Amino acid sequence: MTEVIALKKAPSEQVNLFDNDHVEWLMESVLKNRFLPAPEPENIFVGDGSFQAVGVEFLGHFIRKGGLRKTNRVLDIGCGIGRMAVPLTQYLDFNNGSYCGVDPVSGGIEWCKKNISARYGNFDFTHVDIAHNLYNPKGKVNGLELSLPFEPRQFDFIIMTSVVTHLPDEEVIAYLREIERLLAPGGRLFMTAFIVDKVARENASQKRDPRLAFERYDDGPCWFVPELPPLAAVGFDDGFIDRALTGAGLVTTTKSFGHWRGTPSDHYQDLFIAEYDGATR
Repeated sequence: MTEVIALKKAPSEQVNLFDNDHVEWLMESVLKNRFLPAPEPENIFVGDGSFQAVGVEFLGHFIRKGGLRKTNRVLDIGCGIGRMAVPLTQYLDFNNGSYCGVDPVSGGIEWCKKNISARYGNFDFTHVDIAHNLYNPKGKVNGLELSLPFEPRQFDFIIMTSVVTHLPDEEVIAYLREIERLLAPGGRLFMTAFIVDKVARENASQKRDPRLAFERYDDGPCWFVPELPPLAAVGFDDGFIDRALTGAGLVTTTKSFGHWRGTPSDHYQDLFIAEYDGATR
């Protein structure tokens, strides 16, 4: 069973209503739909696992865990080459729902424009030239000064999957400040991370994903994998993400540990869902 930390309900008291049978049917339909766009395997730079299967899995998580509605305005930070966007084309309402994806890798954005936006008019993609040692080393925008090209309070649902897992702690804080600016009251952030707590450390020799042999970096909250480039996989002390969300003015409603750490779960990375309650800081 997935380990979920009990948290207070968000101020909006939003209730997640969905038909589970319909969600199952939708996920199966998307997975079997051979007409949906898919990049060539050699062009995929967004992590391991099946492009289609991972996207469909998260579609289910967005609806069931995150409360995503068909009419939501969605922002996908770190959209890559459309792994989350493609299944969302089959869920978001064409007339009332919308999707914006941003990423520092221009090739992924161009593929998404050509293969997704050209077919689905409510899906848009924007290249943001954020510097990143692995994905965009020549980028002109410092992640500590992130300012995305959108008006405040424009989005109901913001996705950050496998983004925090490649950022240093100072940039995580900067991203969350920008997310707070962009979320509409009652809007939600769906974010994944690696939390290196006591359980993850104790499971290191047997149960935990052997690729993620995290070791602490200096005295800060970050954990890196020694044999990999520093930003290839970043873990954080338990409590850092929680405090960063609170500091950004967001209320955490779900904290759920993933099975990377050697404990049963229906998702791999650790998961946070947080809400902007509309309060002015």
